[in-house]
Amino acid sequence: MSRSHGMTDPVFGWLDEKGCLVGADPALEDLHERAGGAPGGRLAIPQVAALAKLAERLGITVSRSVIAADDAHDVELHVQAEPDRDGVKLVVSGWVMRDPAESASSDAAMREHDFLRADADWLWETDHTLRLTALSPDAEQMLGGTAPYIGQPLTGLFRFVEDEGGGLPILNALAEHRRFERQGAVLRPDGEQHVELTAVPLVDGNGRFAGFHGTAVAVESRVETSGPVAGEADVPDAFGLQINRALRAPLDRIVASAHSIEAQIDGPIRGDYAEYAGDIARAGRHLLGLIDDLVDLQAVERDDFVPDAQEVDLAGIARDAAGLLSVRASEKNIRIDRPADDETLSARADYKRVLQILVNLVGNAVRFAPEDSHVWIRCEAEGDLAAVIVADQGRGIAADDQPRIFEKFERLSASEPGTGLGLYIARRLARAMGGDIDVDSAPGQGARFVLTLPTGA
Repeated sequence: MSRSHGMTDPVFGWLDEKGCLVGADPALEDLHERAGGAPGGRLAIPQVAALAKLAERLGITVSRSVIAADDAHDVELHVQAEPDRDGVKLVVSGWVMRDPAESASSDAAMREHDFLRADADWLWETDHTLRLTALSPDAEQMLGGTAPYIGQPLTGLFRFVEDEGGGLPILNALAEHRRFERQGAVLRPDGEQHVELTAVPLVDGNGRFAGFHGTAVAVESRVETSGPVAGEADVPDAFGLQINRALRAPLDRIVASAHSIEAQIDGPIRGDYAEYAGDIARAGRHLLGLIDDLVDLQAVERDDFVPDAQEVDLAGIARDAAGLLSVRASEKNIRIDRPADDETLSARADYKRVLQILVNLVGNAVRFAPEDSHVWIRCEAEGDLAAVIVADQGRGIAADDQPRIFEKFERLSASEPGTGLGLYIARRLARAMGGDIDVDSAPGQGARFVLTLPTGA
């Protein structure tokens, strides 16, 4: 039977660059010494030491539940390891004592979750921000090396594919912190290998969502039944196809390698070199965005371009868009206030294209909103139109500039990120579906973008 250790407050510890426990609250110090460690010596709790080493190597905060031996019992801990310039700060909570037999049972259950599919080719794991923290050795052959992906967003390894109903199972699972199955994806960087992903949520010692642990299974490409790759436009002709294939793969590799150098995964380097690598990664992502925009531009400007029309739930798509932008928003401590889970708003449109529009609008709101602010997404019915409103607390847009932001290759400032195509493409898509996008803003008062589409009635 489990029994509480009697501690409700977190316990802190500090490791230096050599992994020595140079400071700790008494409970952690005692556990370290019972594990055979010397005062001020290398941390003797293997599971915690390994987590600290991972956090230091990736340069990001990593949190996970672990089970460590403690005399005749085992103790379940939730450990958060946060790297800094002097080493790693540890925050330990939970402290639930277990009999060894119970721990073995718990480990067996965990192993059962690990192998969610018996035919899995390899395993992967993320933290609560969906950054990859682990890839099994089996991934080495398929990826040509796993190091560039550790510490990067899950989307840096996979481009997700919509299912036959136009949905992305991982989005609902992320919003509800639950299991998902058979999420189609295309493996980066070459975009040729298709996989199916299945995962279960990881939960820390306090019952909080701590990431996903999942499997990847290689499958044959099913172009005739699978939807297009999420975030990638339909390629309308040979020119667009050649650009997409010729540039995307090498740029993906450049970005992944630059991230690996910036994170100093293979060892420490000079700070200015790490900054150069970060600049290279950002430039690569900018070029990847430009490729997406150019291919999209080619599609929406064709005379025969007609989006699919079917009944969709705008509130659900808004929640999906908010889920995709949640990690980026959390980096600026921005809260995305999205429609309630039980809210619906019917419209007649193309799910993929509406998601593309809302990702652009919400992404812009997060980009230009100040830190520690809010972005609101609201859904309203307006007669025979359905509207999604995206509002932020950013610097706002002057009246004279508002028509310009929807023009091709237009940016209000040369220092602004992006290609100047996002809003142009978004409005073209909205109008092609019988709707529109308008903006209401003033300097210093934020911006309010309104997407309208025909109702599904």
